[in-house]
This record gives sequence, structure tokens and C-alpha cells, in this order.
Amino acid sequence: MNNDLRIMILKNLCTQVQQLAREAGAFIKEHVNKVTSEEIEIKAFHNYVTYVDKESEKMLISGLKKLIPESGFIAEEGTTTTKGDRYNWIVDPLDGTTNFLHRLPPYSVSIALTENDEVILGVVYEIGMDECFYAWKGSKAYMNGREIQVSDISTIKDSFIATGFPYYDYERINEYVRSLEYFMQNSIGIRRFGSAAADLAYVACGRFDAFYEYSLSPWDVAAGSLIVKQAGGRVCDFKGGDDYIFGREILAGNSIIFEELLSILTKFMHG
Repeated sequence: MNNDLRIMILKNLCTQVQQLAREAGAFIKEHVNKVTSEEIEIKAFHNYVTYVDKESEKMLISGLKKLIPESGFIAEEGTTTTKGDRYNWIVDPLDGTTNFLHRLPPYSVSIALTENDEVILGVVYEIGMDECFYAWKGSKAYMNGREIQVSDISTIKDSFIATGFPYYDYERINEYVRSLEYFMQNSIGIRRFGSAAADLAYVACGRFDAFYEYSLSPWDVAAGSLIVKQAGGRVCDFKGGDDYIFGREILAGNSIIFEELLSILTKFMHG
């Protein structure tokens, strides 16, 4: 298959995935205010799941399976555990469940497709603002049909940085707090929104200049990391390597400040 044809196939596939994400998002939106406290399950400390997460995941898996019948899935709620030989979808049906339960955006649907463990397509649909971010291998990055790019901020002191607070894994809390203290004093501001998928999408469109967090799962970051890269940004783990999808730590940012950001994080988190 020549490269132009492959890109066309991925583009068409991405359009279909966006539609599935929006359908799941519409279902999720219908159920804001409807989940009772009795219907909230605790998977682990500070880690919640509802019937909305599970049903939206089933909807997504059913639709994605039709697109690539031989594909497998890595999905947060584990409604299927089929592993594909070549293609696998990485799915978070509701990234930001705690936000959703408190009727506080952002909360997102995140879908990535991997081919032989390489992410080749990513869609993040932030439900509250009705914004769908997407990209595929060889493409630009887009939001609701408009091309997006990372910011061109050139210094840390002028950077607006997103992060995520650990909510169950506190093994590196002291290192993390030291990094937080540094960025509090050496940037224009820090925000914690509670949806890593949305944070990455916001880096891709230039709202944030950088994002970092540890103790994340593949479904939190797979789609968003590709969108950042296709928007002209860079992504790595805290040591500068490529183990950010399964390695449980991620740094994303624009290319201008990236090396300085990485040096600072490496010092605090792996120093």
C-alpha cells in the first residue's frame, strides 16, 4: 500500500472514530445528574466508576470492532480484554469520572489506535465544550475541523502549565511537590483540570504550553500524545525516553521550551 492511500484510509477511519466518540459523549451527557451515590463503584482509593463509564465503553467497543474486526482492546473498564495481533484500540470511555460526578468539565472520551504498538490515530472528545481533537499518522492535528498547533512560548517563566495531582499513588509525592513548587515560582501559572486526555488536547491547541503527570494509564495518554506530536509538540517520559504510554509518566509541550522542561523534571523526578 502506498503512503498516500494509507493516509487516506486513516483519515476516513478517523472520521468514523470521531462519530463514535461523539455518540458516546452524547450518552454520557444525557446522564449528567442521573447517577446516584448508590450507583458509584469504588475500584480503588479515590478511583470511581459508574454504569455510565461501563455502558459508554461497551458502545465504543461495539462500534470500533466493526471498523477493524480483527482488532483488540486495551480499555479502562475491562469490558473486553481481547488482544489483537496487529491492531489494538486504547480506550477511555470517560476520562475525568470524578469531574463528571460533580458536573464539572472537562471530562472526555479518549480513543487511540495502535499498529504493532505504535499509535497511528487519536481522538479526544471533550464533552462539556463539545470539542473533538484528532490526528492520525501523517496528518496535521485538528479540533472540530480546524487545524491546531502547539504554542510558540519560548521561556518557562512565560509558560502556562497543566499537571495532575496523584490520587492514589503517593510513592513519588515528595519529588512531585518539589517540581510543583518550582513551577509555581517560575511560570505564569499551573492548572489541574482532572482529565489528562483534555490536558494533552489543550497542549496541542496551545491553551497550555506544557503538561506533566505521573501514575497515568495508557488510556489516559495514548490519543492525546499523538495529537500533541501531530500539532508540532513533543512528548516523552521524565527521562527523555519513549516509554510514556505504558511507563506511567508523561511530559508534553511545545518544542521550544521542551528541553528545559525535561531537564527540570528529570532533576526533580529522577534526580
